[in-house]
Amino acid sequence: MTGAGGAGGALLVVGDVITDVVARHHGPLAPGTDTAAAVRTVPGGAGANVACWAARRAGTEVRFLGRVGADSAAWHERELVASGVRPLLVVDPRAPTGTVICLVDAAAAAERTFLTDSGASLRLDADDWSPALLDGVARLHLSGYLFFSEPCRALVSVAVESARARGVPVSVDPASAGFLAELGVNRFLSLAEGVDVLLPSRDEARLLTGLPDTADAAAKLSRLFPLVVVKQGEAGALVARSGAVRSRVPAQAATPVDTTGAGDAFTGAFLAALLAGGRPEEAAAEGCRAGARAVQQVGGRPQTRAAKSLHAKAADAPDAPDAKA
Repeated sequence: MTGAGGAGGALLVVGDVITDVVARHHGPLAPGTDTAAAVRTVPGGAGANVACWAARRAGTEVRFLGRVGADSAAWHERELVASGVRPLLVVDPRAPTGTVICLVDAAAAAERTFLTDSGASLRLDADDWSPALLDGVARLHLSGYLFFSEPCRALVSVAVESARARGVPVSVDPASAGFLAELGVNRFLSLAEGVDVLLPSRDEARLLTGLPDTADAAAKLSRLFPLVVVKQGEAGALVARSGAVRSRVPAQAATPVDTTGAGDAFTGAFLAALLAGGRPEEAAAEGCRAGARAVQQVGGRPQTRAAKSLHAKAADAPDAPDAKA
């Protein structure tokens, strides 16, 4: 069975799967000594997070292709399955699973800083791809982190070519303004040629266009990509097509606890809504609702039943570090 655009098929997400160590500190970091924090180890990675949020929608089949180390492959597979995702994990024989230290300032609107060791996640390559991965797939989503290593860029090229040959629409979330700046705007745009939906953050949209106004940036990007949806956090989202912003979607009110993965939540819910046949504006509203849910919990994925139990215990003792491996 070959893939086709529209409702009725699966969503295939290709990207990074990471072990997140989230440290929520309530005061400024104290160089050279200790800073009290609540610490948890949770599954993450922008690509895997997107897949898990997409799988929350009833009736949505989601598959995820990523590369992990043997050190935690079984754990990550169990976590993906628990979120309703079909894992297609490649176990790297040499590199460990990537790890990200997320420093979350609980006193500053839960703003976060990332220390990233990509590990096995950016070692996906063209040999990990097969056109058969698109059997039964209606949409292909590529995490922007794939654009930041040579092996992954080779995979992006063959995956986009396979999708275009089958008429499967492709979406990309640029993922990181810092890595985008290092890669270079022109190089990213060249690599993303042929993509149907671009889902940048506010900062990424501005960086990709050199424009200070987000709406202007969205409009300009929509001359390069058929559909552009810019995620603006507390300011909602912009939907742009054919060189103009067509809709401004308001955010949902939320009190942030940890903003890690909010953009991934938006992307996952947005893609699931599109897959179900929703219009882009409706899908963006779904994305805003998911983003609001995401910032009210610790970690970048929707909580499974076991995670909710752990989170409730942590809430009873908020000053005690809590680590889970």
